[in-house]
Amino acid sequence: HQMGCLPDIRKILATLPRQRQNHLFSATFSDEIKKLADGFMHDPLLVEVARRNATAELIAQRVHPVDREKKKDLLAHLITGGDWKQVLVFTRTKHGANSLAEKLVKSGIRADAIHGNKSQPARTRALAEFKAGKIRVLVATDIAARGLDIDELPHVVNFELPHVANDYVHRIGRTGRAGSSGEAVSLVCVDELGLLRDIERLTKREIRKEIVPGFEVDPRIRAEPIVQGKRGGQQQRRPSNAPHKQTGNRGQHAPRQPASRAGGRNSRDSGRRSFAY
Repeated sequence: HQMGCLPDIRKILATLPRQRQNHLFSATFSDEIKKLADGFMHDPLLVEVARRNATAELIAQRVHPVDREKKKDLLAHLITGGDWKQVLVFTRTKHGANSLAEKLVKSGIRADAIHGNKSQPARTRALAEFKAGKIRVLVATDIAARGLDIDELPHVVNFELPHVANDYVHRIGRTGRAGSSGEAVSLVCVDELGLLRDIERLTKREIRKEIVPGFEVDPRIRAEPIVQGKRGGQQQRRPSNAPHKQTGNRGQHAPRQPASRAGGRNSRDSGRRSFAY
């Protein structure tokens, strides 16, 4: 859905007979997907089994506002306190996935990470152990989790919100399948308020916010920009309140800098944002 597969699709189509029937399936239907369909199909018939970009009704969604430095402790608290047996956790970066898995293991929670830097045998082994219940938490990046199908997965956690709102729909769609209920929990710090608004705007649904006792948000903490990676090794700061543009790039957190020195006007504005209830 990130359109990074477009060159491969073109190569495949070039080898197929001109007279053929095409079917395109997508959990979300963005403008890019529509453009793709219009370009490769002749007068296509659109069949929507649910409202566009909607999330499954059987998925209970909630947001836990939390300070960025307390996210790992909060996740461990939720897993142990709620006695969660099987949890798929999403991070934005490979390093973040490794770091979180190591933290959980140190907290006494069996966990492993899968991402692009891990070999296919290592990813296959981690997934098999997760399905078998040998590990309790599987931490994954969006790319590594593509195609995962885990029966009756009860919990999906967004440790970090995705840069692209559509990815939220794909992430939480790993639970609540085939008539089963599921729970999607997002740990959101002040840096991510813009990303949260993007998600609520896309899904046309306000997600319930719930403070966990002992993890109350410190109103003195200012938002910091999230850094998105760019080709060629360059980086571009994206303030949390900046208009969002869909992109396939994945970024990492910015170095810890005062928000007032992070850049232009939008960056300074984002530093004064706080959760509203």
